[in-house]
Amino acid sequence: MAFKKLLASLGAGGASVETELTEVNVVPGGVVQGTVRIQGGSVEQEIQSLSVGLQARVEVERDDQEFKQNVEFTKLQLGGAFTLQAGTVHSVPFGLEIPWETPITNFDQVHLPGMNIGVTTELAIARAVDSGDLDPVNVHPLPAQQAILHAFAQLGFRFKSADMEKGHIRGTRQRLPFYQEIEFVAPSQYRGLNQVELSFVADGDAMDVVLEMDKKPGLFTGGSDSFRVFQVGLHDFQGTDWAAYLNQWLSEVGGKRNWF
Repeated sequence: MAFKKLLASLGAGGASVETELTEVNVVPGGVVQGTVRIQGGSVEQEIQSLSVGLQARVEVERDDQEFKQNVEFTKLQLGGAFTLQAGTVHSVPFGLEIPWETPITNFDQVHLPGMNIGVTTELAIARAVDSGDLDPVNVHPLPAQQAILHAFAQLGFRFKSADMEKGHIRGTRQRLPFYQEIEFVAPSQYRGLNQVELSFVADGDAMDVVLEMDKKPGLFTGGSDSFRVFQVGLHDFQGTDWAAYLNQWLSEVGGKRNWF
């Protein structure tokens, strides 16, 4: 029996964990619900803890190098320690809150390439940790975010790419250790712009909308970036013509090419 317990602690014949999500489509500020099922192995085991969390795969820049890193940005403990009998199944339902700043992975029924966010599960046993596979979730935009995205489409901007970058945007309400950038190619009427990068930084009441505009180089000047940050209420955004509002800002920066 002692030898079996040793093997179980090393992962041989021990408990296994599987997570099933009730609904994979969520929005920032919402809740993803599911159940963790722990299957007992060939021997009784002492479970120290069980937790679920959200993980994103983000870009990191360090020493002029770029690489990808998995970042867990929220975590929920599911109960305390307990004894798992051999061969038994222990089921634990959960509701994991989605932080308001969580990046968007889907828009208008399309998955944004490179956006990987999912639920992680961790089962801690004496001298061993069993981490389950990443269970993907689809994060759809809030209505206020959707209004801004539709305004860009209405103005003729074309989606180019999206990424998640480790770091902070100055002057915003950001609390997570990373942020999302959604990149659009500028249409021809904005002759001075190459592209625009859009970021949302939300909480329960409002969101900061961050625009980084890449200006084309002029005849005697190089290209440059211009930043704009404005605030949008999550519950009172409907009264604004966002296409007209954005057009005013974008035209000011990129309406004509700066030749001198």
